[in-house]
This record gives sequence, structure tokens and C-alpha cells, in this order.
Amino acid sequence: MRLLECVPNISEGRDQGKIALMVEDVKKHRGVRLFDFSSDEDHHRSVFTLIGEPEAIKDAVFSLTMKAIDLIDMREHRGGHPRLGAIDVVPFVPIQGVEMEEAVRIAHEFGKGLGKRGIPVFFYEEAAVQPERKDLPTIRKGEYEGLEEKLKDPKWKPDEGPNSFNPKWGATVVGARFPLVAYNVNLKTKDLSFAKEIAKKVRFKDGGFPHVRAMGIDLKEKGMVQVSMNLTNYRVTNIPTVYEFIKEEALKRGIEIEGSEIVGLVPMEVLEGVTQAYLRYPKFSIRQVIEQRILEFV
Repeated sequence: MRLLECVPNISEGRDQGKIALMVEDVKKHRGVRLFDFSSDEDHHRSVFTLIGEPEAIKDAVFSLTMKAIDLIDMREHRGGHPRLGAIDVVPFVPIQGVEMEEAVRIAHEFGKGLGKRGIPVFFYEEAAVQPERKDLPTIRKGEYEGLEEKLKDPKWKPDEGPNSFNPKWGATVVGARFPLVAYNVNLKTKDLSFAKEIAKKVRFKDGGFPHVRAMGIDLKEKGMVQVSMNLTNYRVTNIPTVYEFIKEEALKRGIEIEGSEIVGLVPMEVLEGVTQAYLRYPKFSIRQVIEQRILEFV
């Protein structure tokens, strides 16, 4: 079976009625499975993980996008996570029997479809058509609030769609990429400046770990702060590396870690690496897990 993953990030994490309608829309599509879903009030964001045949995934995500565009008004949106629009980012990820070239083609076709509906679209990562737009944070700089002025700049003409600003839905970033690990560490403090300080030390662009993006977020509902990260290549920088660094930095201030979380799904190789690190068992393989061997047998 040929499988393509898509992980649309939507700028709605509080209105459960709207979120339920979007989940319902995804589930009506044949040949597509909603493997995971998470919603966060502080981030004001929902993340869907869909897997299926490439064309079926493209159609299902397009339908979800139209539903989100209908339900969300960005003029009312305030949250902790950076965003450009109602459908903030739509990455396509090859999983099984699908090459990156095909994922890029699907991303471009999807983006062209959104552009025809009047939504400004920027392509990123492997789907980038301009080298300077490969990096997601670069595209998202200034966020929704700065988008109107950004679209007036000829250097930021969208790759698809109009260069006019629609305040209701903003813009969308579409791409194809390697599997990403969305990993967050929560700290037992309300000091947001501390979370931002650690995030700066962790993220690569400020001299931190390769393939790590990070930011500090105030979790007001939980009464603590968070170092929110994307590990864009877990084979280079893995979960134990960033977790241990953050724990050490926190302990210097007498601050404890409340816990951590993985948003969405991760490859088994990620958990294999966690086990190898914390059991100090470098030869551990996921093939030592009995359920995995049963799956191979059947």
C-alpha cells in the first residue's frame, strides 16, 4: 500500500464545536484515516495527522481546509503559537511506497487549488520554489498581524494565489518534508522569560542544536511555561539530547520539569533512540518488541 501522511495545523484550539465539525469532515473521506488529533487552548491550535493514498489525502485535506476557512475568523484569533492563517501549515510526508518527489507534486497541486480559491500560498521545505522560502519560520516571520504589509512587498509575492490580504483567513504555508517530531517540555514556573531563554539556547539558529526549532510559550491554563520544539531531523538531534539539556538548565535555576509531550505521531525509530539512551542499551532494536515481530509475521 502506498501511504502519504499529512499533518495540517489549524488555528483553532478552543471552540470544541468548530473542532468537532472539522474532525467530522475528515472522517467522511474514504481511503483516509485520522491517526491522531490534538488540540491545545494555550497554543490555540489543532493538529491533525492523516494517512492514506496520496490522491485521497490531497482531497481530504483540501476539504478540511475549506471547512476551516469557513469556520475560523483570524481577526478573532490570539494564541501562543506563531501562525499566518486559519490553515497555518500543511506538510505532506512520504511514509510508504511514496517518494519525496511525489509528495512535492501533491503539495504543489494542493497549493495551486488553494490559490484558485483566493488563498495566498507559500511553499516550504522540499516543496519550496524559492530557496529563501525553504525555512518555515522565515515565511511565518511577522505572523498574521504583519501579513497585510508583507503581501505588499514584491519579494513576498505568494507562490500561488493573490497577493491581496483577506483578514478572515490570512495565508497558508504548504510543503513536503522529512518526518518531524513535535516535542514540548513543560517547566514548573510561570516565568516566561526563562522558557524563552532556554528556547534560544536550544534552537539551531541561535547557536543551539542542529535541526531544532524552539520557542517559549506561556501555558496560562496550566499555570506554567513550556519550551515548544520541532526536531526536524531526529537522527541528528533526538529527544534525549534536548530533554537532558533543558533539565540541566532548569535545575541551575532550581526549577523542575513538570513533564513533556509529543504532539502527533512519531516514527518507531524515535522511540528506539529514547530507549537506547535511557537504558544505556545502544543495541536495542524495535524488532525486540514482540508486537512488532507479530506484525511482521502476519
